[in-house]
Amino acid sequence: MSLNSIFQYFVPKDKKVFFPLFEQAAGNVVAMSKLLVEAVAIDGAAERVGLFNQIDKLENLGDEITHQIYLELSKNFITPFDREDIASLTGAIDNVADYIQGSVNRMNLYNMEEMTPAIKKLSELILSGAIEMEKAIKELKDMNNVRSIADSCIRINSIENQADDVFDRAVADLFLYEKDAVKLIKYKEILAGLETATDMCEDVANVMETILVKNA
Repeated sequence: MSLNSIFQYFVPKDKKVFFPLFEQAAGNVVAMSKLLVEAVAIDGAAERVGLFNQIDKLENLGDEITHQIYLELSKNFITPFDREDIASLTGAIDNVADYIQGSVNRMNLYNMEEMTPAIKKLSELILSGAIEMEKAIKELKDMNNVRSIADSCIRINSIENQADDVFDRAVADLFLYEKDAVKLIKYKEILAGLETATDMCEDVANVMETILVKNA
């Protein structure tokens, strides 16, 4: 293989190859979040388990998208922004999906039948954060609407703050009113997982803000 052929292998045919993958990853998190909100809102255990299984499949799909992004990163010399930021953004999006899946796995393993108002509210906040995340990521490909990206990042930060408040109040209530120690531990773990998913949305926002600063 000639030197020129080797060089051509590393030059991407489409410098924007990463953006569709980012959008797929973000859209996948939104889909998972919608299923989560639906799952915690219904009463039927069988229907809920079915939704949990769908979330698990989507998380596996997210892993495949993440792998594809890292593969493209390893092949391409030319990237739309810093390689470290691409890796950080990819990992942050994947972390949101991981914590959603981790939370529903605990709900499933612990046979949680009652979904508290705090669990429902945190699930709704995760969905709100995921929607803002997807909206901002769609604007990254051309950077024509920097204000829109920045506004979504601000809203994600606000959502995370709301989630902190919901989590703190819910845990305080558990220690005040829940007399079953095992049940208390189960609910606290689930609440913590859901709240951390909003933290991961904020991590995505932080990476996007870093990208904005570097490419201003």
